Amino acid sequence: MNAAIERLKPLVTTRQHRHFTTEPPTDDELSALAEVARWSGSSRNSQPWRFIVVRDVPLIRRIAEIGHPQTRSLHTAMAALAISLPDDETRSVGLAYDEGRVAERVLMGASMLGLGAGIAWVRSDVRREIGDVLDVGEGRFVRTVMALGHPSDEGRAPKSPPSEARLPLEELVSWR
Repeated sequence: MNAAIERLKPLVTTRQHRHFTTEPPTDDELSALAEVARWSGSSRNSQPWRFIVVRDVPLIRRIAEIGHPQTRSLHTAMAALAISLPDDETRSVGLAYDEGRVAERVLMGASMLGLGAGIAWVRSDVRREIGDVLDVGEGRFVRTVMALGHPSDEGRAPKSPPSEARLPLEELVSWR
């Protein structure tokens, strides 16, 4: 590996986790991830998101059941960070972009703390119910919930052999 990619290794090795141990993240770790979320960039610095840190495990499990199977990572997560957005059809593309940026940064931040995180997608048919459970308020919705915790052995196990995890660089990148 060259020196430049070695310096970027935390970005290359960050992955999603969907299975966690019963050890919860600390309040300091959750606060740090909330700061990472807060400092994420957004279109025109609009900061459209609001974050709900969930430490109530029965509530996390309830959300997992409502949104199953897309929220399956919440069946073992010991904490979660829900991203709420304004319900504004005119900004749907920009909001999705901003939401993706913050979700990816939380994923990387969790990895840097030695935690695991997984992006749980909330289907449109259950968004209102999950929004009500999380008390997001009128005019807002939740489409992404970050499952957080300490990855279990099952969660750390590779899903595919390292040589097959990603397409070769030469198949993805052209140089001009």
